[in-house]
Amino acid sequence: MKAVVIHAAKDLRIEEREVEALQPGQVEVAIEAGGICGSDLHYYNHGGFGTVRVREPMILGHEVAGTIVSLGTAPGEGVSDLAVGDRVAVSPSRPCNACDYCLKGQQNHCLNMRFYGSAMPMPHIQGAFRQRLVAKAYQCHKVAEGVSINEAAMAEPFAVTLHGVNRAGPLTDKRVLVTGCGPIGALAIIAARAHGAREIVATDVMDTVLNKALEIGADRVINVADNPDELSAYSANKGYFDVQFEASGNERAVRSGLEALRPRSTLVQLGLGGDVSIPQNMVVSKEIEMKGTFRFHEEFGLAVALINKRRVNLKPLLTGTFPLEDAVAAFETAGDRNKSMKVQLLF
Repeated sequence: MKAVVIHAAKDLRIEEREVEALQPGQVEVAIEAGGICGSDLHYYNHGGFGTVRVREPMILGHEVAGTIVSLGTAPGEGVSDLAVGDRVAVSPSRPCNACDYCLKGQQNHCLNMRFYGSAMPMPHIQGAFRQRLVAKAYQCHKVAEGVSINEAAMAEPFAVTLHGVNRAGPLTDKRVLVTGCGPIGALAIIAARAHGAREIVATDVMDTVLNKALEIGADRVINVADNPDELSAYSANKGYFDVQFEASGNERAVRSGLEALRPRSTLVQLGLGGDVSIPQNMVVSKEIEMKGTFRFHEEFGLAVALINKRRVNLKPLLTGTFPLEDAVAAFETAGDRNKSMKVQLLF
């Protein structure tokens, strides 16, 4: 099979790899679509992020969907609820289910997590940008008839934002601020709307992504580069918003959001960035809860269910598809926010 392999920054290759042997309780999936994530772009552009670096060739990718072509079977260990020909979204979350965190139901913090396309451990965890993927049956969630494989491949980033919503708490009748309207920020808008948010205001520094935010459900958008005072107006009377989903990783967005949040509100940090300076006096005086959110686990099934039942529409976020052979062009396009929201490879 062919796979998309990163060797170093800007050194992305299409290589031949062997298909893994199929074991009991596993399925072989012919991958059809895979979305390029922010972490994939970090590996491509910089060879890693923070202290995590690519130290050996690694298959990228973890936002994938495809069709089952083979089942692993054995006496008492067969795959009972899936069949050859089923279209599935594949969760990249593969916890050990034996460590302290897994046993507490916190699988996203598994001490032995094997998340597709991760250079954190050595040897690296190979990713899912490959023509054939052998996965555990429990990772595979059926895709409903009429749902495109491209929509199915967006279940993973959508699950990230659904976990963020879980961290925020109930959103019914809440006023929500989303700072940063890249793919995760955009999906946070969709997730907040699906969970009953009363009003959603989104900010960014680019009109192209803000227009997309309006299209998918934001009530109002603000270009904070051109009109910073528009967001400042929400700071009157100790603030306006009940929840902020911070998806930019930018210190200025955190600070301006804290000013616009009302007392006893919640800031959920979705975006990854460097170290930031936080006005602690404001956090204390307003009794603001600041929460991190990391990956997901059970939310993947909910993401697929919401997509299957047409409770959400993720189609507007797909702005480009590229054949496997044009992977480098796909990564270059995905890294240009003027041109793309979500770019997928077709296998």
